[in-house]
Amino acid sequence: MSHDAILEAACALAARARTHTDEIEAAGRLPAALVEELARAGLFRMLVPRALGGGEVPPEVMIRALETLARADGVVGWCVMIGATSGLLSAYLDEDVARQVYGDPAAIMSGVLVPMGKAVDAGEHYRVSGRWSFASGVEVAGYRVGGVVMMNEAGTLLSDTGAPVIRYVVLRAEQTRIAGVRSGGGARGTRGPDMIAEEAVVPKRLSVSFPGDRPRHEGPLYRLPILGVLSLGIAAVALGVAREAIGTLTALARETSPVGSTQSLAHRERVQAHVAEAEGLVRSARAFLFEATAEATESAASRGEVREQDRALLRLAATQATRTSVRAVSLVYQAGGGSSIHTASSLQRHLRDVNLAAQHAVVAEGTYAIIGRALLGLGGDERLL
Repeated sequence: MSHDAILEAACALAARARTHTDEIEAAGRLPAALVEELARAGLFRMLVPRALGGGEVPPEVMIRALETLARADGVVGWCVMIGATSGLLSAYLDEDVARQVYGDPAAIMSGVLVPMGKAVDAGEHYRVSGRWSFASGVEVAGYRVGGVVMMNEAGTLLSDTGAPVIRYVVLRAEQTRIAGVRSGGGARGTRGPDMIAEEAVVPKRLSVSFPGDRPRHEGPLYRLPILGVLSLGIAAVALGVAREAIGTLTALARETSPVGSTQSLAHRERVQAHVAEAEGLVRSARAFLFEATAEATESAASRGEVREQDRALLRLAATQATRTSVRAVSLVYQAGGGSSIHTASSLQRHLRDVNLAAQHAVVAEGTYAIIGRALLGLGGDERLL
């Protein structure tokens, strides 16, 4: 699966996704036929090692593919991002276990890395229970990952540093149930169901720990921090939505004249200023994202590991790009005037979609303090970078 093939597939399926936007909004999930096409094209497996039949694409290629899909439909980009980044776990599993999970070329893994579950050591397996909120795209995944806090008789199991011990377990779809489908605010095309497990028996070989476990595949992609790659995926979706929003407003402003005016909306100084600021925000944030990604990847390739400074800058670039995209979309939404407020307005959809991305924990506002500690040389929990 070549890098060009991934990008060509993203372009082709972005065009298909545009035809399904209204259906996705109404149903609150992706159409089964579109999911199958995305899977068969390898987009959910683009970060799976080549040795396991995946794409093992550089993060720059992942960013471009997700941007392309998110421009067509933010929810499509988001769901592919969750599935693709979940595929990183395959590099940490024993090969026979990874092939069990990813043996089908159309296999999809999805889930929630935030440790909302609990697990108890029961010999050769863990007993897992939990309720993971906003598990976008989990309905179509044959395997579902969930972050868990390890427990023992005394309560939460603590590491040598005093932090809770966290693992990520891979559950079969039938070991979970879906509930609590959400609606209303947020991206309507993914209603963020909750994923629930109750005393599920999970073999220990179907679990991993970051950063404790080492990847079993040697490519530079797998030396990058998993949370860093996840944050890049989120930023890519946000940037794609922001780029589309700017294009939407540009077309609207040229074609629409305010009531009582003989000139188009594009002639209004406020609209001009908002478009220019949004354009500058998106272009500068995107440039920083690719710069930090290239530096971290080079560090991984040449040194075999990513320095704390590079990990911090990777997360900073992704967080900045995501939150900057929110600002850019807000500017064009405001510039759209009364046409923006209608439910059917694509600008309103862009605003909802980009805010969905910004709500993710790995690019939340609190991330700045974690990054700042590293940049100031104060150290901290490396799991957070």
